[in-house]
Amino acid sequence: MVEKGTMDAQMIYRRRWGILAVLIVGLLAIVIDNTVLNVALKTIADPHAGLGASQSQLEWAINSYTLVFAGLLFTFGVVGDRIGRKRMLMIGLALFGIGSLLSAYSQSPDQLIFARAAMGFGGAAVMPQTLSIISNVFEPAERAKAIGIWASAVGIGVAIGPVLGGLLLAHLWWGSVFLINVPVTVAGAIAVAILVPESKNPDPGKIDYLGVLLSIVGLVLVVYGIVQGGDTGSWLRGDVLGPIVGGLAVLGFFTWHETRISHPSLDVRLFADHRMSSSVGAISLLFFGMGGVFFFTSFYLQNVRGYSALHAGLLTIPFAAAQLLFAPRSAGLVSRFGAKAVGAAGMGVMAVALAFYVVMGTSTPIWVLAVLFAVQGAGVGVAIPSATAAVMDVLPRERAGAGSALTNTARQVGVALGVAVLGSILAQSYRDQLRPTLAGLPSAARDAASQSIAATQAVAQHLGVKGQNLIAPADSAFTHAMHVTTTIGAIIALAGALVVVRWMPGSPRRPEPVDADAELRELAGEPAAVEG
Repeated sequence: MVEKGTMDAQMIYRRRWGILAVLIVGLLAIVIDNTVLNVALKTIADPHAGLGASQSQLEWAINSYTLVFAGLLFTFGVVGDRIGRKRMLMIGLALFGIGSLLSAYSQSPDQLIFARAAMGFGGAAVMPQTLSIISNVFEPAERAKAIGIWASAVGIGVAIGPVLGGLLLAHLWWGSVFLINVPVTVAGAIAVAILVPESKNPDPGKIDYLGVLLSIVGLVLVVYGIVQGGDTGSWLRGDVLGPIVGGLAVLGFFTWHETRISHPSLDVRLFADHRMSSSVGAISLLFFGMGGVFFFTSFYLQNVRGYSALHAGLLTIPFAAAQLLFAPRSAGLVSRFGAKAVGAAGMGVMAVALAFYVVMGTSTPIWVLAVLFAVQGAGVGVAIPSATAAVMDVLPRERAGAGSALTNTARQVGVALGVAVLGSILAQSYRDQLRPTLAGLPSAARDAASQSIAATQAVAQHLGVKGQNLIAPADSAFTHAMHVTTTIGAIIALAGALVVVRWMPGSPRRPEPVDADAELRELAGEPAAVEG
């Protein structure tokens, strides 16, 4: 409901496309920031040009954002319903800008991790308000087109982020990849204040404070244990098993709690339908593989192959281009062949692409990696829309908004776990492979060099001429670790494809009329209209 007196209906109608443009700018800032960080990882790991962050600290720089974002996404939708979506959007943009400023001027990896969590807080406040505002600004006849344009911003952000990051790092310091968000969010907040009408839900839902806390604590503990295991190289330790077991226990209690209340932050009862579980699981597994792969290919391109951040960013364009090319065609394929066939095919393509990373060595023609990126992009572009369509097929129309929010949360959790699990496997394998080469070094240098390829190269540079003997073995150890990691990732993706074949709804169905108002009211947290 748009508040009376804020802006008359005729003015809102005239400004509707300008309002959409403002919402897209805010969304782009969030999406671009997630992809721009990947090309900056090598620089942030550099002890001279960056912060000297270890691999585990870089993993947390990514995951502190995604975990907070995923945990608060539902809650901030309800908060926006209560205090006003325009107001919440402006608060979210301000928090994202402040978090970006803190990230840009972080003096240590720990400061960066906490600043990134603040950015996740702001991002979670922005995302649900944008769709809710669209539902209030656009009439049903134009709403689908507006949402389609809004959704395309994600693909555009994936394409722009790495290239923009490379350009910034080529001319400025590492913090510029975060600082660029500040003027964007300031301009966005001003534009929102001028153009966007205020709206609230007259009957907002309740906030599940305990559920939000449990979900974030549980996920953070599990991810911490996984990252700690990869960082220390030992999994049978109290500081590894304790957090993992404790986190799983907290998540178990969270699941029980969510089934007992009428206003859950995550409606886990939806997962009682195995078709729903398999569809959301497919989305999580795809982003699990994608998040993990983009994490370590940045090091492969810059540390092993010697490419600049800009060139590394340009090499990711085939992924984004293929995703943008195939995603619009996924709906037609689902209508013709069914979500099961299309989803399984997309995950199968992802598995094949991951398996073929074993051909990448220290001197393999780089066009091979570009082709693999394109194949991955095609798999994601086909599979994600089909899995989302399967979610909507399973849910009744009045729950479509809950399904949309659920798939977004699945993406974020998938990325966080992918970076943690695959990053830990990579660290463990790299350390094991390089151990014989490091045996002759002093203990302190040996421990430092075994942390990551960036750390090994830093130690080699410090040792001068003697350290040059570490470079080639480090490159070989990293490519071997990458082969091990991607092989495991391929097996997981293949297992996901088998789950899709077994449980995802399959046969195409005749399209039914969709009540767009009901779907968007549900996404905004408003009650569905009752017939009769």
